[in-house]
Amino acid sequence: MNADTLISFDKVSVSFWQNNMGINSIKDLITKRKKPFSSKTILKDISFEVKRGESMGILGRNGSGKSTLLRTIAGLIKPQDGIIKVNGSFAPILAIGAGLELELSGYENISLLLSLYGTSRKNTNAGEEIKEFSELSEDVLRMPVKRYSSGMVARLAFSISLAKQADILIIDEVLSVGDQGFQAKCMDKIHQIKAQGTTILFVSHFPDGVLKICDTAILLENGQITHRGTAKEICDNYTLLF
Repeated sequence: MNADTLISFDKVSVSFWQNNMGINSIKDLITKRKKPFSSKTILKDISFEVKRGESMGILGRNGSGKSTLLRTIAGLIKPQDGIIKVNGSFAPILAIGAGLELELSGYENISLLLSLYGTSRKNTNAGEEIKEFSELSEDVLRMPVKRYSSGMVARLAFSISLAKQADILIIDEVLSVGDQGFQAKCMDKIHQIKAQGTTILFVSHFPDGVLKICDTAILLENGQITHRGTAKEICDNYTLLF
């Protein structure tokens, strides 16, 4: 893995155990003759590299393994086979609200997550920048997050994630949440981050978003990479296939 490669996957496979028969008790387990659990492969023999400063899209239908791929990169899922190398820090935006503590207020979540990022709100203006970008009022930021609408949660989560200065920005299908004005604002911010040389991984099943953000792309189907190339080539293939 050379210095220009930030992410490297070498024959990576991920599997999960799934319940085949609705086993809910020891009695169910004893009385069932067939095997109650089986292994389901989500990613199979995945190999690719992402270069420094590259913006790569990951396209695929629901259930193709896109989110599992990103969660594996982020270290949330360990593969059964293969080698993953990540050479740099990352800011994951994997699901709206992921990482937020629902019982805490917006302000408390900002302070907590900035501390986890290694940034003290007292010593920087990061907290103020998050508040400004999210456009949430003082009253809203003092409320517990569990009282937020989905749009408010999207604004807070996205704003906090973008505050982290990282080598790699990982985005999982979150730009469709929130009003159109905030979506456009997030897209503008992503383009700014891209212009600064940050590497971006963007998962979607909408080609338009990939075309707006990405230079290259891969297409996943049933946990395998079936196509790779420029963003336009892959989006055209995706449109023809699906």
